[in-house]
Amino acid sequence: MKVKGFLKDVTGASRVTNARRKLIESGSPENNYRDHIRDVADELHPKATRIVVTKVEDVSPTARRFTFEATDGDKLPPFQAGQYASLDLDINGTLTTRPYSISSAPFEARTGEHPFFQLTIRNGRPETGFAANWLYANLKEGNRLTAHLPFGEFHFEPLRDSKHVVALAGGSGITPFYAMAKEIEHGTLDMDLTILYGSVSTKDIILEQQLKAIQCDRVKSVNVISGDEEYDGEKGFLSRDLIKKYSAEDTTYFVCGPLPMYHFVKGELEALNVPARRIRMEVFGAPRDVTAAEGYPKDFEPKKFKLTVLRGIQEDVIEADSREPLTVALERAGIKTTAAAVPVPAGTAVRSLSAEMYSFRKKAMAAAGQTSSSVMYMPAAHGRSATAPSGFRFSEPSSAEPSFVRFRIFFCPAPESALESYLRYKKRRGCHVLCAGGS
Repeated sequence: MKVKGFLKDVTGASRVTNARRKLIESGSPENNYRDHIRDVADELHPKATRIVVTKVEDVSPTARRFTFEATDGDKLPPFQAGQYASLDLDINGTLTTRPYSISSAPFEARTGEHPFFQLTIRNGRPETGFAANWLYANLKEGNRLTAHLPFGEFHFEPLRDSKHVVALAGGSGITPFYAMAKEIEHGTLDMDLTILYGSVSTKDIILEQQLKAIQCDRVKSVNVISGDEEYDGEKGFLSRDLIKKYSAEDTTYFVCGPLPMYHFVKGELEALNVPARRIRMEVFGAPRDVTAAEGYPKDFEPKKFKLTVLRGIQEDVIEADSREPLTVALERAGIKTTAAAVPVPAGTAVRSLSAEMYSFRKKAMAAAGQTSSSVMYMPAAHGRSATAPSGFRFSEPSSAEPSFVRFRIFFCPAPESALESYLRYKKRRGCHVLCAGGS
């Protein structure tokens, strides 16, 4: 730094101030300020992305793959293989959202002239798969939707997972593993992947030809058929013996599929003494029969409840059956929900929420001098969930469980805790339950 002299250096500050003032006075009166950091953050993590269907193709007798590209100036955000997207849907006047695993590789959304992502959706039975069946039958090329992505922690993390991964899949649970396989083949995911894919018959295998087309020594796919004794390959279920056969000395297990498969595989991994830190799970859907869920009281008869839903100053009373997911009751009443569940270790959401509910509910009832209670049992959500069982269990069989006089649902910011929500609404009497984000 050049020193011109004490007086010149000290008085230089005023010259800078004058120059700054002149620049401000000569500036445009328009507000052209842009936060470039905010722009980058919005591009990487947009609240919503407008998309258009560019291709529809069958990938099994019961499943279709839909290709989406961003439209209207939007860009596809980056994601990791194994994460999922949630679609906003208007199904015959019912507004809802549904989450689906992204079945394309991340590199396909950031390279080429037309970046894209894909969802592979299975056509369910007539009495199940409300949104999936509608998408399978009605979504065509040129249709426009709004998507929210990415979500989920169901992806390979080198600091956490071992290099050799055994993927245990069932049904449409193959989709995140296909995305991982494609990314490995591309050379942008450093892991060895063995997929054990359980199906009832060969007709149920989704993305079979696409998996066969992957040419990579680090990817191996094994079909396991349970309903065809004549099948020339691995037969039966994803048993401990089969899992052990394809496992290395240090293996991380990723499990994705329907709830019955999850319960079975969980027991098999426990029998093999696999440490919990080596198991990653993602479960599709709420239990088909909540009464069969672990911990459900055998003496509780199914009931219908009147639920008060508060959205700002709007208050609605809806009817809900204890055997149906809570979001189904909301959708039937025309109340839009967001079914993008927060992925957490199995059972954590149910336990932590129940404990928090009990904590603030107990304080509220004690302050009001109330002791009466009622019981409510119902699944929490119908979308993707990593909880087991996928439902809330609220009761008072003992002093260690919460009780309820009135059941209310609050739609609050997702980061807000149930206790914070209760305190924020404490002037409203009977505010007993929070349903954050509509789950």
